Amino acid sequence: MPNIASVMKDEIVRLAKKEVRKEAEGLKKSSAQYRSDIAALKRQVAALEKQVARLGKNGPKKATVEVEGEASTKFRFSAKRIAAQRQKLGLSAGDMGALIGVSAQTIYNWEAEKSRPRQSQLAAIAAVRKLGKKAIQAQLAN
Repeated sequence: MPNIASVMKDEIVRLAKKEVRKEAEGLKKSSAQYRSDIAALKRQVAALEKQVARLGKNGPKKATVEVEGEASTKFRFSAKRIAAQRQKLGLSAGDMGALIGVSAQTIYNWEAEKSRPRQSQLAAIAAVRKLGKKAIQAQLAN
């Protein structure tokens, strides 16, 4: 026959487990809801960051085109042409870069067709094309 103390102890343990399970279930539901909310917020932040990046890329280009209007012309770029122009003027890549506002390595990359100049740099290249040797030497001297 069981001892009354052991029966009481078993009953207390059973009731305590039941209460703990009830509390833990509420906490698990809350925790799952919080994780779900956090994941939704992360997705929303990622979408907003993509939107900001897209607007950042598209925004200034449209604004400059609207501001400049039809006065802006598109410049063509040829890697061979920039190398020939540099040789014709007797300029080093560093000097050509100083005139355009870029580094010598950038000039080498353009000539090797590893990269292409930006629209603002194309305008600077076109301006250098219009200059003669004396004007370029004067600009480099300054």
